[in-house]
Amino acid sequence: MPKIKTILVTGQNGQLGQSLKALVPQNQPYHFTFTGRNELDLSDAQKIAAYFKQNTFDAIINCAAYTAVDKAEAEPELAEAINHLAVKQLAEIAQKNDSLLIHISTDYVFDGTSCRPYSEDAAINPQNIYGTTKLKGEQAIQQTACDSVIIRTSWVYSEYGNNFVKTMLRLGDEREQLNLIFDQVGTPTYAADLAESILKIIDSHQNGFKQEKGCLYHYSNEGVCSWYDFAKTIFELSAVQCAVSPIETKDYPTPAKRPYYSVLNKAKIKQQYQLNIPYWKDSLQACLNKLK
Repeated sequence: MPKIKTILVTGQNGQLGQSLKALVPQNQPYHFTFTGRNELDLSDAQKIAAYFKQNTFDAIINCAAYTAVDKAEAEPELAEAINHLAVKQLAEIAQKNDSLLIHISTDYVFDGTSCRPYSEDAAINPQNIYGTTKLKGEQAIQQTACDSVIIRTSWVYSEYGNNFVKTMLRLGDEREQLNLIFDQVGTPTYAADLAESILKIIDSHQNGFKQEKGCLYHYSNEGVCSWYDFAKTIFELSAVQCAVSPIETKDYPTPAKRPYYSVLNKAKIKQQYQLNIPYWKDSLQACLNKLK
């Protein structure tokens, strides 16, 4: 693979896109181009083709996705276009141009019936449209056999955009009591930590790191919690006076079914790229400090 000089980041307005943008001034060997829907509309195959006719890159970091999990149940075609068909097209473009493709996927490719952290080769069985379309995107990359890194992550939050942490801080100020689900268990991921790890992965590939094509990895922060635990911790660390009561998933029905257990085993990515992954509470504190 040629040396990496130019890098495209899709989804510049999302949490991970903005977290990468915040880190980039410290990583000068590369020239970054950040695009959102206005510059590169991933729901439109012709617009994608036209964009890459004008522009080529040594690496593509695909942070863009259709992530409205419940809304996807009513908009399966749009989720399919962005999470699967656009990803297939990006993989074909990367293959043709000999570019590295780094693609972000999800813990929702699993059904959540395990009781042990999911490794990359665990059985896949998505339970909703979002998870199904994201899985098809992964498979399209692997079938293309372009030089790629697929990273499944979970429960992403940051100081940017809409996410669980910011929603809890807002609701905690507005209400005296909240009900939170305690029987869905996973691990939060601070987008800034994931962004830093992606830049380390690019450095490794730049320095001649070799791997199988279409390699799958899991990345989240360390540790385990439920949404209830997550909310309690947000309030404790922020000194927000809001009582939290645990409820079961059945008491809070949603259009999309979610996995009960989606803890990811991160041994492979840690070993391969020599990553030190922070504990989720430490990263949450770092995020809350920035939000202050």
